[in-house]
Amino acid sequence: MFNKFLISSSILLLATSSAFGASGVKFYVGKGDKEESFMNMMNNKISKIGFVLTDAHARINDAYKAKWGVEFKNIKGVKTKNNDYDSEFKETLDNIGFFSIANNKIVEPLLAKEPTLGVFTPFNLLIYKKNDENKTYVGHVMPETMLDIAGVKDKNVRSKFIGSFIKLDQMVQKNIGSDIKILDYKALPEKPMMTFEVAFDRAGGVDKFIEDFQGKFEKKFEEHKYIIAGYKNVKDEMNAENIKFDRFDAYWVYSLCHFRFSEGIFNKGRPDAGVFAPCSMYMYIDKDTNKLMIGMPRLTTWNSVMDMKDKKMVDSLYALDKEITQIMIELGAKEI
Repeated sequence: MFNKFLISSSILLLATSSAFGASGVKFYVGKGDKEESFMNMMNNKISKIGFVLTDAHARINDAYKAKWGVEFKNIKGVKTKNNDYDSEFKETLDNIGFFSIANNKIVEPLLAKEPTLGVFTPFNLLIYKKNDENKTYVGHVMPETMLDIAGVKDKNVRSKFIGSFIKLDQMVQKNIGSDIKILDYKALPEKPMMTFEVAFDRAGGVDKFIEDFQGKFEKKFEEHKYIIAGYKNVKDEMNAENIKFDRFDAYWVYSLCHFRFSEGIFNKGRPDAGVFAPCSMYMYIDKDTNKLMIGMPRLTTWNSVMDMKDKKMVDSLYALDKEITQIMIELGAKEI
């Protein structure tokens, strides 16, 4: 059974009890437009509780409208036909924004034990507001669900990762609103992650391989109309902080977005599914090995957690999973 409900903070414990199954996503809900409060929190407050804003993608709804909702554009004073104009485009969102964040000092060292946790390092703190509703929603995938998707078993890692969300949730509740919306789900798919490996010759140099692979990766995905929405070099960040991270020769995370795909879900009735966007794909090389290890949550995991009913949306999830797998194979990756 899938439950959507609004609760006060005083009964939050009831919302997360086993009576409702597993809690997958949590939103704090504020009355009215909370964009100013949210942006102030992101720009001036979250760093004080240890979070780093890796990439900010504010008001993506404006970009949707500019891309498909405007028939003519004004270019250098000249009225020009917009070739991407979609006469069926309907603007449903007053705001939607994707903000990739992580508590680096707590979470990044955990990757040495559970490197698959990189699929949520960073994770998205989503804000959205519908045109037909005077409420603002700010939320994220529950940390327990992130850990389950990534297949993290280590109890100490799980405890520290979950604990890193306490101050963040308190801050969001204080700045956005005390009403809480929990989305429950029944189960994750049997294989919530897609994983790959790329063999390479270390004799040519690890740095040279990384440079070449990243160039090919970015070009290939951009050719398929994906946007590189973020990049996080975890190894470099750990070195800069003088934190021991010597398990890896390299570790980085890409964030990917397919613009038309995202509009087809977030602007067409399921903005809440934006908690999973953009998709984070970790890549790492264990020290002295000759394999690049890669992983990303399958987009069909969205359907399991968000209970998406629209067939067109669900089909698009399966289509992108298939396409991403094919792109990786074309890049020389082996699915594992």
